[in-house]
Amino acid sequence: MKALVAAILVLPVSAILTPALAQSTDDFYRGKSVNVFIGVGVGGLYDLSARFVARHIGRHIPGNPALVPQNMTGAGGVTMVSYLAEVAPKDGTNIGIIGNNFPAMQAAGSDTIRTDLGKFLWIGSISPLAGVMSVWRTAGASTIADAQRMELIAGASARGADTYSMTVMLNEFLGTKFKIVTGYKGGNEINLAMERGEVQARYNFWSSWKTTRPEWLKNGDVKLLAYMGPRPADLPDIPAVTDLVNSEDDKAVVNLIISGTRLGTPLAFAGGVPADRLATMRAAFLSMTKDPEFLKEAEKLKMEVDPVTGEAMQKIVAEVLATPKHLAAKARTILE
Repeated sequence: MKALVAAILVLPVSAILTPALAQSTDDFYRGKSVNVFIGVGVGGLYDLSARFVARHIGRHIPGNPALVPQNMTGAGGVTMVSYLAEVAPKDGTNIGIIGNNFPAMQAAGSDTIRTDLGKFLWIGSISPLAGVMSVWRTAGASTIADAQRMELIAGASARGADTYSMTVMLNEFLGTKFKIVTGYKGGNEINLAMERGEVQARYNFWSSWKTTRPEWLKNGDVKLLAYMGPRPADLPDIPAVTDLVNSEDDKAVVNLIISGTRLGTPLAFAGGVPADRLATMRAAFLSMTKDPEFLKEAEKLKMEVDPVTGEAMQKIVAEVLATPKHLAAKARTILE
């Protein structure tokens, strides 16, 4: 009799739980909109990458939700990250494209990053990215040695943004003389400032130049002084910043500062999103990167596709946040 009663009690619970779980993974997104928040202005690589993903990933998410890109500028992307962590619902309907240098900033103890990115749930990235320090053709500089002997005005969005921190890093470790002007909302505004002659240089991703200003590369409008991160196969003659740094400790600090290149343009949920929805979104992201329609547009946009999985990104962020404190401290003034 006891066994019979137990069976009667258990069966209805199982019948209730199983459909609920199935609905959570397969039907949750049906008829919904998913916000894709972009912390910088329109036209730069982060903006283009987020919008590119938003156009394609919905086909690979069960329920086929609508993806809605939204720019939320401020503090080089930090405002958006704070909103994602502190305000937006943690139900899987709010994604952010995160500044790839933010984990390094947190590791360095920067006051700018007040959100624990170790708790974020990383979804995926289209590809790792190499960064390049670039100067306008009329600046009179074409090598790092030129930038070490002459002052060049460099544009940046804000303290903490990679356009700022990477340029400061070159001044600190290579002795360049970049004078940094901040206040631009995003990469597109900095590019316009270069055309107008307001600034002469900027840090950018190599793939961003190929995607957003291919005509500049064709015409020789920008010259590349050095690269950071994975070596681009099509830049065999440009020196790596890490090869120009002599001290091993300094090289370790530089590697921390440029660690975001391994993350590319990373998409993430804030912590608290249910595990099944994270798994669904990660699977959808990978499926999207194999989609012929996605790959066709990537080729048209000159975007490299070499996906970094959410699981790999989770490990990279954990490694960055575990950087020994004595090394991370040396990076703080550069990253904050």
